[in-house]
Amino acid sequence: MDLAYTDEEEEFRARLRAWLGKVLPTLPPPPDPRDWPGRRAYDTGWQRLLYEAGYAGLHWPEDAGGRGATPTQHLIYLEETERAGAPYVGANFVGLLHAGPTIAAEGTERQRRRWLPPILRGEEVWCQGFSEPDAGSDLASLRTRAVRDGDTYVVTGSKIWTSHAEVADWCELLVRTTPRADGTPKHHGISWLAMPMDAPGVRVRPLRTLAGSTEFAEMFLDEVRVPVGNRVGAQDDGWRVTMVTLSFERGTAFVGEVVACRRTLGEVARAARANGTWDDPAVRRTLGRLAAEFSVLWRLTQWNVSASQHALRTGGSAVPGTGASVFKLRYSQARQLLYDTAATVLGPHAPDGDHPWTAERLSSLSYTIAAGTSQIQRNIVAERVLGLPKEPRGLPERSAPPWTSG
Repeated sequence: MDLAYTDEEEEFRARLRAWLGKVLPTLPPPPDPRDWPGRRAYDTGWQRLLYEAGYAGLHWPEDAGGRGATPTQHLIYLEETERAGAPYVGANFVGLLHAGPTIAAEGTERQRRRWLPPILRGEEVWCQGFSEPDAGSDLASLRTRAVRDGDTYVVTGSKIWTSHAEVADWCELLVRTTPRADGTPKHHGISWLAMPMDAPGVRVRPLRTLAGSTEFAEMFLDEVRVPVGNRVGAQDDGWRVTMVTLSFERGTAFVGEVVACRRTLGEVARAARANGTWDDPAVRRTLGRLAAEFSVLWRLTQWNVSASQHALRTGGSAVPGTGASVFKLRYSQARQLLYDTAATVLGPHAPDGDHPWTAERLSSLSYTIAAGTSQIQRNIVAERVLGLPKEPRGLPERSAPPWTSG
């Protein structure tokens, strides 16, 4: 494991910084957070700039339209764009971070040619149709069914927490293609489909979160016809494909946010010194602990990236492993503590809904649930890292790592 950067990697960092310094001042102001069509246009416009500069899909394989950059170069890219205050992937995140990498890893050549270039160019936006009202943490209990009718699947059911459904062109959709028989594991009989959002029978209803945003939605599917050719992976092999999707999301999806949290931590410390809350030893102790937590999380990120890079050099896969679950578990808790501490420093101003720390505090409540609950991450670490035994037979069945948001 090598946590130091090479001269070549530092040259890459310098070129990226120079490009960001040139292009960021030319961007228009971001739209109102409630204007989702405007946000889609802003986010896809930024994606187009990245594509034209050669930074789109930086870590994707070259045969998938990416640059084939090393995991370390991707880490540098995430670090530098966050530090520079560049736009986040925003409405593009499902396509760029989940669906796209999954199609690159599991899709046919035809599927890769059809879907990957529009994702990289910012021409098409994806949403995520995984969770259901009765199948969130227990994703394998999903009931949305897909009945094959010739060359199409007829899909009926509902999804919830469908990220960016109101502005999406495509949906990465999990369906049950084979009914579950008695005694059959719940994750059998599931398939992964790419569903066009303009297909007849798709109805979207936005959901308003505690923070007032509407990036999630309910989605109702009434005999929606999806071509069989839109299935990624074999029929009934969708659970394995889903594990690929989940591993990408838990890998580097939160790296930029760690950089942002470290920056926010410095702002909270300066605010505490300015308003006198720094005199409280409990506040100082918590801020010190958070500084250590985020420093370790950054080193853990470097370790995970180094492991992926070593796997690539030795002919293995760069798909994130169990280290991603360790990272996600600790990061979720540290983020919540950070914004709880920010509320303490804000004091009577903490309920101000217009303060960015207040909005982030409300958002942080979801992090121990989204992208795999903390309970699930502990199960993964216990069984796959520590080698502890699985739950004995006879207890209520639980799925191996489930989906929870989208």
